[in-house]
Amino acid sequence: MPAYHSAFNEDLDARQVGNMSILPIRTRIRGPSPLITDPNEADIIDETLDLFRANSLFRNFEIKGGADRLLIILILFVSDCLTKLSQPRTPPSQIEAQKQLNTLAVDNFPLPGDVTFPLNSHYAPAGGRVESDYLRQYLTQARQELASRLVERLYADGTGKPSKWWMSFTKRRFMNRSLGA
Repeated sequence: MPAYHSAFNEDLDARQVGNMSILPIRTRIRGPSPLITDPNEADIIDETLDLFRANSLFRNFEIKGGADRLLIILILFVSDCLTKLSQPRTPPSQIEAQKQLNTLAVDNFPLPGDVTFPLNSHYAPAGGRVESDYLRQYLTQARQELASRLVERLYADGTGKPSKWWMSFTKRRFMNRSLGA
């Protein structure tokens, strides 16, 4: 059974940095993300959260486009977020979780082409310093929005504890990789 791919692979108008697509994000966080045309339409963040649990069961993932490359990075970030929240003995409250994940989102992270980036064989480095800075700003914005929406889903039941159905995926590694958080 194949893994689920991004529906945004068909978007030929998306800007490419290296070989990764820069897709619109529905967000209130400042950053270089392109403007989204329809606010009711699902974006790459929604798609990441929808596909995370299914795709995290796969060890292999055939990359079919730039949007898949972005999806991989965001799925690995969700995995790192869940790992971060599962470390303390007592689960954090929703406010504490939001703070922890926002800090994780803005922490320094390796980009494709950096020596410490775990998937360099699948990604082309950015074209230069300007593109690299743009990619870092875009991914930081996407990570912040993803962390915010993840906390909303984790604590959606109103119990004040993270959902056990989401936290059960802390030990699963998509493609047996981690971004290193």
